[in-house]
Amino acid sequence: MSLIAAIGIGAMAFTGCSAINQQSTTMEVTVSDGVNLNMGPLELRNVLIISEAAGEPGNVIGTFYNTSDSDITLTVSGAQGASTEITVTPGAPTVVDAKANRATLSTTAEAPGAIETLELSSSAGETETLKVPVLDGTLAEYKALVPTAAATESTP
Repeated sequence: MSLIAAIGIGAMAFTGCSAINQQSTTMEVTVSDGVNLNMGPLELRNVLIISEAAGEPGNVIGTFYNTSDSDITLTVSGAQGASTEITVTPGAPTVVDAKANRATLSTTAEAPGAIETLELSSSAGETETLKVPVLDGTLAEYKALVPTAAATESTP
């Protein structure tokens, strides 16, 4: 009888640990390479920068949702006065991926693997600071998203 009681008390001691710890299923986390931010009626998801190196152009990547009834223009400002604008229409996600929708900063301050600070302002009157990761084309899914040098005219 005492063996059964000891096993029961031991089982309760081991299972009781979760009673005082937060359950991981109740925590909201970003399961992606980028970061998320709610900015008034704008919802920014998986935002990051793809750049070849510090001092080089960087493509802002992410998915943007507009929960209002009218278009919102998001201005993204980075290092050394670099900025770009993204128009987010209501009703459908705006995917900015350097293919169909492009948002390129003329320069990035940080090298791939670091965190870049962006200043965001929307035509809805919201402003935020967002720290986003800078990645390069090492991963296959980002290889085609690295900004390329602008083509230059050649004369014969």
